[in-house]
Amino acid sequence: MTRPKMQISALLLSGAAVAALTAAPASAQEQPAPDPSPEEAAPADSADMIVVTARRREERLIDVPVAVSSFSGAQLAERGALDITDIAQSVPNVTLESSRATNSTLSAFIRGIGQQDPVSGFEQGVGIYLDDVYLNRPQAAVLDIYDVERIEVLRGPQGTLYGRNTIGGAVKYVTSQMPQEVSFKARATYGTYDQAEAVISASAPLGDIVRIGGSVARLSRGGFGDNLTLGTENYNKDIWAGRASLEIGGHGEPVLIRISGDYTRDKSLQRGGHRLIPGLVSGAPVLDDVYDTRGGLDDPRQDVEAYGLSMNISAELGGGLTLRSISAWRKDDSIGPIDFDALPAVDLDVPGAYYNEQISQEFQVVYDDGGPLTGLLGLYYLDAKADTLFDVRIFTTAAGLTAYTAAEVDTETYAIFGDFTYDLTDRLSLSLGGRYTWDERTASILRQNYFGGGSPIFGGAGVPFGAPSTDFDGSREFKKFTPRASISFMPTRDHNFYASYSQGFKGGGFDPRGVGTNAPAATPGAPTDDEIADFLSFAPEQVDSYEIGYKGSLMGGRLNVAVAGFYADYTDVQIPGSVACTIMVGDDPPEPTPSFCGVVSNAGKATFKGLELEASARLGGGFNLSGSLGYIDAQYDEYITNIGNTPTDVAEHRKVQNTPKWTASGTASYTAPLGAGDLYLGTTVSYRSKTYQFEIPNPYLDQDGYALVDASVVYTAPGDRWSIGLYGKNLFDKQYKTSGYTFVATDPTTGDILTANGQPIPTLGPEGTLTAFYGNPRQVFVTATFKY
Repeated sequence: MTRPKMQISALLLSGAAVAALTAAPASAQEQPAPDPSPEEAAPADSADMIVVTARRREERLIDVPVAVSSFSGAQLAERGALDITDIAQSVPNVTLESSRATNSTLSAFIRGIGQQDPVSGFEQGVGIYLDDVYLNRPQAAVLDIYDVERIEVLRGPQGTLYGRNTIGGAVKYVTSQMPQEVSFKARATYGTYDQAEAVISASAPLGDIVRIGGSVARLSRGGFGDNLTLGTENYNKDIWAGRASLEIGGHGEPVLIRISGDYTRDKSLQRGGHRLIPGLVSGAPVLDDVYDTRGGLDDPRQDVEAYGLSMNISAELGGGLTLRSISAWRKDDSIGPIDFDALPAVDLDVPGAYYNEQISQEFQVVYDDGGPLTGLLGLYYLDAKADTLFDVRIFTTAAGLTAYTAAEVDTETYAIFGDFTYDLTDRLSLSLGGRYTWDERTASILRQNYFGGGSPIFGGAGVPFGAPSTDFDGSREFKKFTPRASISFMPTRDHNFYASYSQGFKGGGFDPRGVGTNAPAATPGAPTDDEIADFLSFAPEQVDSYEIGYKGSLMGGRLNVAVAGFYADYTDVQIPGSVACTIMVGDDPPEPTPSFCGVVSNAGKATFKGLELEASARLGGGFNLSGSLGYIDAQYDEYITNIGNTPTDVAEHRKVQNTPKWTASGTASYTAPLGAGDLYLGTTVSYRSKTYQFEIPNPYLDQDGYALVDASVVYTAPGDRWSIGLYGKNLFDKQYKTSGYTFVATDPTTGDILTANGQPIPTLGPEGTLTAFYGNPRQVFVTATFKY
């Protein structure tokens, strides 16, 4: 039994203790809230009445001196949003996408900061929160959208208001609180590529203060292409999911206890990549359809299972004090094959498995008595275990040659944080916050070479060859205080000018793919344990972020605008990657052997500066416009790499990955009465300029600028009892790359791809690997919804 499992009962008991301690005020007489003044009683559909919890309390969006975008469940339904990656089309300077060969692993970047590498050992630069629970790993983090109240995207470092510090930003997925009466909702979808989805949700009260409810979702779709070797679909979807909740209190009661569980089973087939070059040995031509593949690896079949439990308690203690407890346990298991070369040959085939488990506990004390001082104090604890196991099979290089890796990287985190706002006048407010984080990273890494087949762990017949190239156990501690400060000036309740400074921090760790025998030794002979630890480890990174902004509601609430300008100094940037390498295997004498090695560096310094604009306008007569524009100048100021054992600054030849200079979107909609109901017509155009997939530019993989066009037509019956909508996504069927793999030779300084006879020179596997993955093609679907 792992440590997190052993602590689940203690965790939930701690939350229950909070409930018991705070139950007494539940019987206290509740004071009715005063009626709002005419000035405060803004129209219900006014954008300045959008409520967010970016600062862990409910506030109008316009009052929050933070760059935050919010999408209600109704807005997401109108646009036909399918999963959390869809919102990136409408948020400036944000990238959310499925990671390469996976369906449910998330790659997230905000303002140039993120993490593309999903293996254990690397913290994510963008935090994903499910009902205030931080998801420690990117596996199973591509959350499907159902039963969602809203999704918020916070840009910039978060740490003084959130349990887990995140250096780039946060995405909050917030589900709905259950109503006090019986409710039922059913949603069914059918569309192109045999898309067939059904979601059923229901809740009911059990007495005056207890409610139960849940949802079941079946999400399926045929493939966009085919695997021509295996005869299976490629880019299909096969998911079962569900949530269940028990709520006690709330709806005016001073105590709310919410116990929730969720489960997702994703048995979609693995995504096979599209080769961008012919097979350099086989001569296999480039396929015509970018969604087709020839990858021959199908063992193990992809299977992702994720589930968790949480208990969220909120208790109003009186005197403006609220105590909250957020207890959670989560687990996910992901197995699947990655055929890097996308050919039948075992040229670069990687069966892999990820096993993640976490337990977290957060306590908050929130103070808001209606006076000039509001604030929050919090404590946070996280104990997370991440195991990554994989083979790297290059049988075309030598018979059954395999490099097997087993890496367990555990994280234990403690933090204390606080953030307080004081109204200096009725128009001017000052906020100060700080956080102290203590991270401990413990790693156990094994690298073993096999000949004659894959490792026995993945059902191979290989036998060990030589001593392990890595057999390492070690730990590192990282401690950091990070401050935040902002000042906000509101000349009226409809205008907010603000300026802020915040510091972000992400702890270091160990590269699970590093080869310990390659560590430089101070004296002749094998490297020492300390030298191996230094070689495999990487340092924390830090960002100092400055922002000025304006939020305004103009023309009586018909026009709402948010503008932000930001500047960030990013230091000790962690750059994980994988390269072909040669390791010495055996003892008598050691033989050079091709392998697959991790290369992690703290590249140096980067500077990010940019502007963001979000606006919405009600034009009258049912016409509405909304849009966003993001610009970022992201560049490395220093990028040190070893060339011929000489540290060299190659910053001018490196790019910031997954960070297009321009992002933009515009939505035009029209709502009008039709019979006794309402008809909604909407279209969205989104644009992203050129995107670099990795720090080294790659003309094969990098994606030039492109635009996507979506549209929807939705009829809603009287009383919102039922609706039917027709949706079109990527209507012009634009083909665009989202990610890829590359194992070809490059100039170590400029990064230019080296060629021979007009073809790239392979570095691992003779066929060569330049493989791309693509965003979804045109999809058209119909969704019917019934509510009771």
